[in-house]
Amino acid sequence: MEDNLGLAHLCARRFMGRGVEYEDLFQAGCVGLVKAAEHFDPSRGVRFSTYAVPVILGEIRGLFRAGGAVRISRGMRDLARQAQAEADRLRRETGRAPSVDQVAKGLGVTPEKAALALGAGQAPLSLTGGEEGEELQIPVEAPEERLTERMTLFDAIGRLEERDRQLIALRYFQGKTQVETARVLGMTQVQVSRREKKLLAFLRGQFSE
Repeated sequence: MEDNLGLAHLCARRFMGRGVEYEDLFQAGCVGLVKAAEHFDPSRGVRFSTYAVPVILGEIRGLFRAGGAVRISRGMRDLARQAQAEADRLRRETGRAPSVDQVAKGLGVTPEKAALALGAGQAPLSLTGGEEGEELQIPVEAPEERLTERMTLFDAIGRLEERDRQLIALRYFQGKTQVETARVLGMTQVQVSRREKKLLAFLRGQFSE
């Protein structure tokens, strides 16, 4: 449970700004994590994170059942519109999809807030039905299995050293070449290549746990 506490934080963050305090979201996520740990069967060949995330989301979902779908605050809706407009502007100027950091810089907000705003602007997708048939609507871009893998990936990236996170961000989120990445980080191309291989091996290992 201690090793996977980040899953509760990651799930709780997806519901921030929707009318429930983060502390309550995280507490519900921890309850889900406990339940997942108690019932997880490793002999089935499923990663713990794959099993735990739906359970955690189910616990958090319970906080919203009385009010139906998860609501996005007016402030977040406004920021979502601004984020989408900024992303469209950058796409027109550069000819490619902008990074979250670029959108955040244009809006003058943190990358985390920009990512949340961009996610809030996506069309809702029903993940599961409740006991009474109600549906939980949360803004996601992919089915639950892909969401689980993405959350596992970002949790692993978050545990990297700052310089390593920069390397991964430059190479795989901003599309920089190894030469360009080396120039930004003050490294040689060979150093970037070697470090990148080690980091990818570490990240791939997180999906086999």
